Amino acid sequence: MLYLTVDPGDPDPDTILEAARAIGRGALVVLPTDTLYGLTADPHNPGAVDALCRLKQRPRHQPLPLIAADLDQIERRAGPLGRLASRLAAAFWPGPLTLLVRAWPDLVPAVHGGGGAVGVRVPDHRVARDLARAAGCPLIATSANLSGEPAVSEASAVAAAISRGVAVVLDAGPTRGGLPSTIVDVRGEVPVLLRTGAVAWDRVLESA
Repeated sequence: MLYLTVDPGDPDPDTILEAARAIGRGALVVLPTDTLYGLTADPHNPGAVDALCRLKQRPRHQPLPLIAADLDQIERRAGPLGRLASRLAAAFWPGPLTLLVRAWPDLVPAVHGGGGAVGVRVPDHRVARDLARAAGCPLIATSANLSGEPAVSEASAVAAAISRGVAVVLDAGPTRGGLPSTIVDVRGEVPVLLRTGAVAWDRVLESA
């Protein structure tokens, strides 16, 4: 396992590229986000998705959230997101608001749990966005812990049970911590709250 330190505000491109290449080979990587440290992999690689679920001891029917470099990267995969999603993306991205959208066809079914919808956001963390950009696609970003265990805000706190299964750990110092992202279903005409989190629901309604 490679343990790489990166500047959260100005990450070294070669370090990001090294982690992106590991993802491209089907490996797992620990990365910082604007909330907590996450475990990431290529959502189009069945072996990588299976390895991530086994490592986290996560049931296959539970959908896996994604992060992206920007809105354009999401729309290149998912297609236009519609007026509601576009308004909320403009208001809160980069940031801790996950939008549930139609899953694109080449995602591994376990990523959306067979339900045909996937949660995605653009995080307010340069390292996470740069990694998705270098990888060339939105990436899985689920908490870097065993299912049911506390999430972590420092790379050094990632449990040994997780670290042993990853190829690269990107340590950008402590993350913000606090609440996870708010999850909102934007497939219809009005937003539907699926999980409360860092973005208050009344702010979502004001921007919808």
